Amino acid sequence: MNTQQNMEERLWEYIDGTCSAEEKSFIEQLIESHREWKEKYHELLDVHQLMQNSLELDQPSMRFTRNVMEEIGKHHIAPAAKSYINKKIINAIGAFFILSIAGFLIYIFGQFNWSLGNSNTNNIAVNVEKFELSKLMSSTSMNVFLCVNVILGLMLLDMYLTRKKKQTFKV
Repeated sequence: MNTQQNMEERLWEYIDGTCSAEEKSFIEQLIESHREWKEKYHELLDVHQLMQNSLELDQPSMRFTRNVMEEIGKHHIAPAAKSYINKKIINAIGAFFILSIAGFLIYIFGQFNWSLGNSNTNNIAVNVEKFELSKLMSSTSMNVFLCVNVILGLMLLDMYLTRKKKQTFKV
């Protein structure tokens, strides 16, 4: 099978005229001396002539472009994003994240030990030495806060996707 395929490739190169001069003379000798090469050459030559003579490209009709454009016009085209994105949902998502960040910052500042410094200067000194971030992140209240925020975020996403799905099926 591989030699048959190799023979066809070499004969097609010979018929198309893409082979080198040495290859051309070698293939001519093979066609003259071997019966199977000669038969395959005539078979491929007939196919080549048939393709050149009887293959005509079909021309599209004069109204082809107009017909296509009319068919496209029959279908419902999606509206611009501005018309189907509800701004209330975008605002709710933004408010959710802003409140989450604000709550996190309030919690962190609540963990600081604010103490009055020297009574003569009335400066507020922050006792940062006792503040440990690992204690903050491993506390139960922080875990509960994060879990509640994740659950609320997933609920908000579910409401948005359900509303979007209903709008898609209405149209």
